[in-house]
Amino acid sequence: MTNKERRDAGLAYISDESIFEEQQVCRRKLQKLNFMDRSDFNGIAQVVKCLFGKSDGAFVNPPFYCDYGSHIEVGKNFFANYNCTILDVAKVKIGDNCQMAPNVSIYTAGHPVYPVSRNSAYEYGKEVVVGDNVWIGGNTVICPGVHIGDNVVIGAGSVVTKDIPDWSVAAGNPCRVLRKITKDDQKKLFREEEIDEEAWADIVKRMKF
Repeated sequence: MTNKERRDAGLAYISDESIFEEQQVCRRKLQKLNFMDRSDFNGIAQVVKCLFGKSDGAFVNPPFYCDYGSHIEVGKNFFANYNCTILDVAKVKIGDNCQMAPNVSIYTAGHPVYPVSRNSAYEYGKEVVVGDNVWIGGNTVICPGVHIGDNVVIGAGSVVTKDIPDWSVAAGNPCRVLRKITKDDQKKLFREEEIDEEAWADIVKRMKF
């Protein structure tokens, strides 16, 4: 197997010239994205569409960093705020209506534990999957192989090392489920504060509760 084939199969591989060539293509796109006029929203969206392997109305606030871009698949209405990093050695699949606060990092890349093995230059990638309607708080790190379910909120500063089930509020280092999200949360805004009546009436009208 070639190193690209090994990488894409989730096996140990070495970053050889063929892999560096793929990364060079990505870095040229990132160079364009990260030095664009920040007020050129349409231009930024077009570069993001070209960068990602799959997207539908995605927007990223530069700066943004990744290894390939082509291994990133996002659903409708994806938004990543400033300074997002996605090390997409393996696939990163993100569902519809997902939001990422500043400084979120998703890592699929890893290295052997034992130092001699690690110094051999072999590494690996393990897929990360994020479901629909997920909000990831600022400075969160998502580690290789993690699957996050639908309708999840990840609290700021979390380090997600294990899978998180649907309809959960989870936070911490390591990240743990704190509670389930229920219908009692429909009007929650911030802590015990609720959405005001004017805004709530608009939400009910537009979102068809």
